[in-house]
Amino acid sequence: MPIRSRACAALLVALTVPFLLSPQSPVEAAPAQQPPAKAPVATGSGGAVASVNPYASRAGLEMLRQGGNAVDAAVATAAALGVVEPYSAGVGGGGFLTYYDARSGKVHTIDGRETAPGRMQRDSFIDPATGRPIPFKEAVNSGLSVGVPGTPATWEDALDAWGTMPLSRTLAPGTRLADEGFVVNAEFRAQTAMNEDRFRDFSSTSDLFLPGGELPRVGSRFRNPGLASTYRLLAKDGLAGFYGGAMAREIVDTVQHPPVAPGSDTRVRPGLMEDRDIAGYKTVRRAPTHTTYRGLDVYSMAPVSSGGTTVGEALNILENFALSAATTTDRTQALHHYLEASRIAFADRNRWVGDPAFSDVPTDELLSKEFAKDRACLISEESALFSPLAPADPRGAGSACTAGTGSAEPYEGPSTTHLVTADRWGNVVSYTLTIEQTGGSAITVPGRGFLLNNELTDFDFTPYSGEVDGPNLPGPGKRPRSSMSPTIVLRDGEPLLAVGSPGGATIITTVLQTLINRLDLGMTLPEAVAAPRLSQRNRATTEFEPGFLDSPEKGELERLGHKFVLAGQTFTPAPEIGAVAALEFLDDGNIQAVAESTRRGGGSAMVLHKNY
Repeated sequence: MPIRSRACAALLVALTVPFLLSPQSPVEAAPAQQPPAKAPVATGSGGAVASVNPYASRAGLEMLRQGGNAVDAAVATAAALGVVEPYSAGVGGGGFLTYYDARSGKVHTIDGRETAPGRMQRDSFIDPATGRPIPFKEAVNSGLSVGVPGTPATWEDALDAWGTMPLSRTLAPGTRLADEGFVVNAEFRAQTAMNEDRFRDFSSTSDLFLPGGELPRVGSRFRNPGLASTYRLLAKDGLAGFYGGAMAREIVDTVQHPPVAPGSDTRVRPGLMEDRDIAGYKTVRRAPTHTTYRGLDVYSMAPVSSGGTTVGEALNILENFALSAATTTDRTQALHHYLEASRIAFADRNRWVGDPAFSDVPTDELLSKEFAKDRACLISEESALFSPLAPADPRGAGSACTAGTGSAEPYEGPSTTHLVTADRWGNVVSYTLTIEQTGGSAITVPGRGFLLNNELTDFDFTPYSGEVDGPNLPGPGKRPRSSMSPTIVLRDGEPLLAVGSPGGATIITTVLQTLINRLDLGMTLPEAVAAPRLSQRNRATTEFEPGFLDSPEKGELERLGHKFVLAGQTFTPAPEIGAVAALEFLDDGNIQAVAESTRRGGGSAMVLHKNY
């Protein structure tokens, strides 16, 4: 599908008459909300929402129907995801929000990343008895892994800056959903089963997510009155109800004294969080990253997320080559160059990107066209590079065209969730939120209905190398590096694409491959999202999805030296990479909302006025 220009006026459609919120029925009498019809693609006007879940997309669409804008819809969608996707996101976590403001034509971002407690030190994940890092699993399932949540503050910040509705109104659909319950599907049961053993280690978690001591049955109703109460507290008291008072004390107590189930023999380390850490949390407004690609403007999240710099550097490298899907050879070379650009960008990311409040992150230099051109010289059409590849100094010290040996990529949990929204005025939100790996720390705040994150395991437990600490060691008040890449692409100053994904470090490769599929390889946006994915992150092997197994390109890439391994289990038992939610603004003035057709059980795309 060719990309053509269109008039800005085509984005505007007739206003829809808002309707009033229906009164809540008594919880006791309320049946489970039935799942809306699930469709991975929707095209129309007036506004759009895409997420991994139809209940959540419907909540966002409800805000648009009531006259709300893209920010209102994004917060409502996120709050509903906290109910139906509690193992991926919620008020116990954090995230990054990218926003395009149609009136000003500017892109803004909010950094709602979790922060380390004030007592955290660079060696907090080192066992003093051995001098070695504590086992990763032990770090995850502990109070030590929990960062101060940033999601509630992100919602309030976004609404205050750009929304039209109060937080209480955007929380209403999620509150009803938590009260009335949703119908358990196979994906929710499978995610629960994948976490069953560690959920049983914490009494508050097993009480909530293993009702009656059993996995939730497919087709049953799952209610979360504790989360409904938490949302009502936020609606009534705002951020003071979460970052202060009884709620804050309960979060700190849960982190410091995790509610380990009687009889559990799992070692659970206490956390370092204190009341002052929660009371002092603030989001950060950051200038977005920006680069150009094939004449388009690409905006995303700046450090402490590595998403914007790494996707941007890889695009800048690829801009030095012509990519095509005309023949098998062309497709092989396009994939080869995509994998090599990703490998190189990850090598640089791991060395240079961290919390800019604690280290000098060369964001502009990583995104410079000159640096990308120098790095592109490493790519040969005849053979693949090796990993781990050494980084280059984007400030110009040394040669960027030297293929030395670097350090291995640190582990990053593969969960998270993503949503996109747009409204009738042309405003757009691309928002990625998380509690880190599926199930987070596995610790639920008793009676409050939400899991706490394990985000602090995104820090490097040890220095980058024997000579260099690197930018991502733990520290007091520090934000751990992220890969979240909520991206918005403009053409001639107007929105063209909004895209993002969950998946830990594979977020970056998923967003990058989706953009290349759409902008270079002639795919429609639904085709670009559905295509089999590959993920090369400066590792000796490249992960692939089963759909790539029998492709002619796989054998050709192996002849170039690429080594492949099947992607692991992430959100469900199926080997998958990412779960995209995306929007495209079409030439006729319509919006196409796109979610996954099969990954993660299939996502949900909705538009306000659907074109049949």
